[in-house]
Amino acid sequence: MTNGMQMRQIGEAMGSVAVVAHAGKTFGGGLSELRAALEQAGVPDPIWYEVPKSKYAPKKFRRALDDGADVVFVWGGDGMVQHCIDAAVGSKVTIAIVPAGTANLLASNLGIEQDIGAAVRVGLHGVDRRLDVGVVNGEHFAVMAGTGLDASMIADADGPLKDRLGRAAYILTAAKQIRAARVRARVRVDGDTWFVGQASCVLVGNVGRVLGEVAAFPDAVPDDGLLDIGVVSAKGLWQWARTLGRTVAGEPDRSPFVQIMRGRAFDVRLDRAMPYELDGGARKARKRLRIKILPSAVTIRVPPGSLS
Repeated sequence: MTNGMQMRQIGEAMGSVAVVAHAGKTFGGGLSELRAALEQAGVPDPIWYEVPKSKYAPKKFRRALDDGADVVFVWGGDGMVQHCIDAAVGSKVTIAIVPAGTANLLASNLGIEQDIGAAVRVGLHGVDRRLDVGVVNGEHFAVMAGTGLDASMIADADGPLKDRLGRAAYILTAAKQIRAARVRARVRVDGDTWFVGQASCVLVGNVGRVLGEVAAFPDAVPDDGLLDIGVVSAKGLWQWARTLGRTVAGEPDRSPFVQIMRGRAFDVRLDRAMPYELDGGARKARKRLRIKILPSAVTIRVPPGSLS
């Protein structure tokens, strides 16, 4: 049997493969390396779409579904993955992530390496995991959503600053935002009032590590039908330093400035409009966030052994 025949048979066994790529991401050898890795793995001619910005990804992702794709490789960062997941909800497609962004939070939580060859192998030969997604004001997210310091930090870092400094951009903008005034918030969890008071950050997580390698929600699991919510009341450098110290130590709930709860639906009301974020993408200011869990909403291909 020739190599060409073997490659065709491998491709047929895998089903139809598509790629939706953020053309501005240049990790490793870029998209040429991704094409080469797919060809070497037996997929020489995938359905291929590129977008200049992640906000254009949903249209291309849906077109890939219309073209009959069974597996869609998503090349980009957390924002790109979020937009594709938003388009995938309700379909039977499997998403294969090729992390090429700044933080790559969903990929790292699922054990997908930031290595093109390794990510391709996972996408073609890994195992499928049905994940919950959160919904905030009608838009889906897989990692986190929040308002307050984290959203302001992300909004300030987005654009040329993040392109130039990478993760360091978040540190720089966080230092600027840490003295920002708190907002009065009321949070209801599954219909019951849980928190009323001054908050500097309200963060909801579907996975444990929403701050790089730091486990902000140590008990969070992305397929348990629950979301974790944390409210931080810290103000000023000293209180934030204590809070972050506890978080880095894996004990955020032991901070006097942190409260954590789990639930299926949250209603967050603020006394003034604040920007919010989901999966690292900034959104316009709102006074209210309606957040809920959508269990087993999308299929992500993950490394074998990562289903614990």
